[in-house]
Amino acid sequence: MDRALEILMAFTSNDYELSVADLLKRVELSRPTLYRLLNTLEQSGFVVSVGEPQKFRLGPSIGHLAHVWTSSLDIGVVAQPMMHRLRNATGETVALFLRQGALRICVAELPSAHPLSFKRGVGYQEQIVLGASGRVILAFANETSNALEAYSVNTKLDLELLTSELTKIQKQGYATSRDELIEGAVAVAAPFFNSAGQVAGSIAIFGPSVRLKDEQVSESGHLLVAEARLLSAALGAKNDFL
Repeated sequence: MDRALEILMAFTSNDYELSVADLLKRVELSRPTLYRLLNTLEQSGFVVSVGEPQKFRLGPSIGHLAHVWTSSLDIGVVAQPMMHRLRNATGETVALFLRQGALRICVAELPSAHPLSFKRGVGYQEQIVLGASGRVILAFANETSNALEAYSVNTKLDLELLTSELTKIQKQGYATSRDELIEGAVAVAAPFFNSAGQVAGSIAIFGPSVRLKDEQVSESGHLLVAEARLLSAALGAKNDFL
């Protein structure tokens, strides 16, 4: 079973068709054993053979398992360990956002215990171009200029400055905003990805500027990136996406 699983895990989004020669470079199996296992996997629908010369790709049984897994997946529950660690480390409110078109929506939140704190609340929605937790999603979504312009309608955002900021966020790995949606509030956010390698949402912290100085923002940004990577992995994203 371990050997069969090694074969299945050899496929990636970039290498979704592999020859026997390709597979032999990725799994420590003899050629006869590899052929025997491929035959078993093909009979049960976990791989299919295509083309000439022969190559293999994942089969419909993998799709069935993926459908079952994603149908039962509750991102808010999966993210709880990451969110708790972030709140314990920063002391600030931690929130999880999913993208909904031109909006983002808060699907989970752990409020700060500090008397002075900021909360968004589950169900809170905002334009995706506004605030760190929205723009960090856009930064990794590879949107066109026309799409960004459409998202910026009814805002005071400059498209050129927005594009420049999104590029900066991509390089940095996280986004920040200060006094943008709430006076005196600072937000720091990092993106997380789904099994297809697409940005799915963001995980963010919110706190007052009196506590979140530049040093704390930088530290929080790196903590968020690390926890977002763990969340992405828990959602099935591969290392080559992160």
